[in-house]
Amino acid sequence: MNDGLAEPAPQRAGRLGLTRIGLTRTRGPSLTVRILAVNVIALALLAGSFFYLDSYRTQLLKERFKLARAEAEIVADAVEPVALPDRRMLIARIGSEQRLRLRLYGADNALVADSFVLAGPSFVLIDPETEPWYQKAARLLDRGVDLVVGAPKVDSYREPASPDGGNWPEITAAREHRATAVYLRYAPDRTPVISAATPVGSDGDMLLTTRNALDITQAVRDARQTLVIIIGLALLLSIQLSLFLARTIVQPLRALVRAAVRVRLGREREVVVPRLPDRGDEIGLLARAVSDMTAALRQKIDAVESFAADVAHELKNPLASLGSAIEAMERIEDPDLRRQLAAIAAHDVQRIDRLITEIADASRIDAELSRATFTQLDLADLAAQVVGARDARPDRAAVRIRFARGEGGTLVRGDAVRLERVLENLLDNAVSFSPPEGVVDVAVGGEGANVWLSVSDQGPGIPESEREKVFERFHSVRPADEAFGSHSGLGLAIARTIAEAHDGALTITDRPDGAAGACLLLEMPLDREETA
Repeated sequence: MNDGLAEPAPQRAGRLGLTRIGLTRTRGPSLTVRILAVNVIALALLAGSFFYLDSYRTQLLKERFKLARAEAEIVADAVEPVALPDRRMLIARIGSEQRLRLRLYGADNALVADSFVLAGPSFVLIDPETEPWYQKAARLLDRGVDLVVGAPKVDSYREPASPDGGNWPEITAAREHRATAVYLRYAPDRTPVISAATPVGSDGDMLLTTRNALDITQAVRDARQTLVIIIGLALLLSIQLSLFLARTIVQPLRALVRAAVRVRLGREREVVVPRLPDRGDEIGLLARAVSDMTAALRQKIDAVESFAADVAHELKNPLASLGSAIEAMERIEDPDLRRQLAAIAAHDVQRIDRLITEIADASRIDAELSRATFTQLDLADLAAQVVGARDARPDRAAVRIRFARGEGGTLVRGDAVRLERVLENLLDNAVSFSPPEGVVDVAVGGEGANVWLSVSDQGPGIPESEREKVFERFHSVRPADEAFGSHSGLGLAIARTIAEAHDGALTITDRPDGAAGACLLLEMPLDREETA
């Protein structure tokens, strides 16, 4: 029962054909995936510039450390000669103007002055809970980048519970080494807090400067945001270009695969292989090559089918005649009549043998020519040898064969045995059409880039309407007085096949002298290559 969901037969056959030859699954990624992978890998390398951003941030921090050290030492030099009341005023003013927090500690680490207490805070650390979501995402990205690049861990900035200077490790380090010490910490919003401690004079006083370097974080995030936008746009463009490239490559190839599968399955008599005439690239060349190959294959299949039908037809006649003769011999007692029937049977056997021999030659000639090795030979010498061999036969016909060598080069490249077969077939055809005591003229010469060979007889000639048909297999226009079945009708077809395999041509024309008869003309390209 059909529920309306069955797959159409042609589609199902095509799908099953694809499955059987392994075209629905590949052993590796498809071309589309590979194209995307190549482009995305290139972008991944571009994304490696995040490592450069880390080095950029490190360089900014190094420069800011130098600035913090210089600021602390300059302020320490400025407040050293000033009395304590004036020191507090100077610290308050410098802290407000420079957006610093300045703290002065005595030799006993007691807090002497704090610019935030004297003049109010010049900066406020941001509470991350009050920031919008994209700032939280930025901090998450900061942590991710630090994890990827293996950045060293940075302590969080916290104000100590007591104002004692000993709670600050930079003050302890500066007091111990009598030199400026700079420390980095992260504020709650992951912005750098840079503190510098430096001695003030020789009495043991210490100055601590603190700055919230918001600009460093903002500079790095701006650069990273710009990079992310560039990578995102590049990724989008790369994916679009990859998909476009995949469509221009993969889709035509899949169409060719589907057509090739249909040709292989043979389910459709006429398979249209896309030729992609608008494409001048390798895909277009491949499509047209596959289309031409399919057309040539179809012609070969048609030729084989037609040849098989012709063979069956040609064999039926002598077999029927042979069967009739044998059947009649069983009923006839007259010796003379029995001898006539035996002669008919023998003639039919010879005819069948000749047909089988010619059919075997015609069927394997293409394969043999595809494996043959062509060498340079002189067509005139070859023709002279063939004519001489025929004249030397004891059973040669009464027709005389004359040979003439014309002007021009006669070197060709080919298979000597097969070209001899062409000459033999042409001579057999000419002799069969010539009257008793007639003459067949064979001439060989060269003209331009071609070598020509002509075989002219003195027979009735071949009408123009029949000149192409005589090259068809089993087609023959024989003289009226010739014994039936003396020729298979394959001689000229075989000769043309051999000529075309040598890049030549075999045609029929009128005799060059205008006399009655036919002229078979073989033309082949001249071989100009010098032999050693």
